[in-house]
Amino acid sequence: MNSNITTLLFDLDGTLINTNELIIASFTETLNHFCPGKYNREDIIPFIGPTLVDTFSSIDPKRVDEMIAYYREHNWRNHDLLVTQFDGVFETVQTLKQSGYKLAVVTTKKRDVVEKGLRLSNLDQFFEVVVTLDEVEKAKPDPEPLVKALHQLGSVPEEAIMIGDSYHDIMGGKNTGTKTAGVSWSIKGRELLESYHPDYMLEQMADLLSIVEVEKLTEARKK
Repeated sequence: MNSNITTLLFDLDGTLINTNELIIASFTETLNHFCPGKYNREDIIPFIGPTLVDTFSSIDPKRVDEMIAYYREHNWRNHDLLVTQFDGVFETVQTLKQSGYKLAVVTTKKRDVVEKGLRLSNLDQFFEVVVTLDEVEKAKPDPEPLVKALHQLGSVPEEAIMIGDSYHDIMGGKNTGTKTAGVSWSIKGRELLESYHPDYMLEQMADLLSIVEVEKLTEARKK
């Protein structure tokens, strides 16, 4: 099997775009409304990554739908005010696209807000495939969304790297059979990501350019 990397699967939040403050603000508003005084910023950070259903089910199973609706309303209304870009992401993704790599976004967010974020950051032009929470039965770390993205791209796990800022991304890649890359700018901390043993840890997104070249050289030496 040729293991040369042809495909890059990216998480969105905290990886391609900086939605950390938006997410924290949306959780803060929601939790202050439904559970006043119970949660601070440090309590909220672990909620970044899992689906809203998983998070709110663990807080109040009887009011999950209400909490999700409240969260999403705040998130949508404040999206463009609070979302920022990470240095070097646009340039790196642009270079990968121009170099012929297949690119996809695999996220636990719903499509409407995903498209909003990609448009805001001007990254929408680079991704031929976007797999969102709306389109799968099981979210990361289950392999389903990654397998769906690979199928739509005409790729296989052995040719792909999953890049993300949470254990859902690293374990999703491992469960699918791709290589994995964690991002050191994860709000949850580099050490937590490293504990899941990704194949690579990115100091900056541009590190991907070197990684795919190393993969090419490694494969060439096998021939």
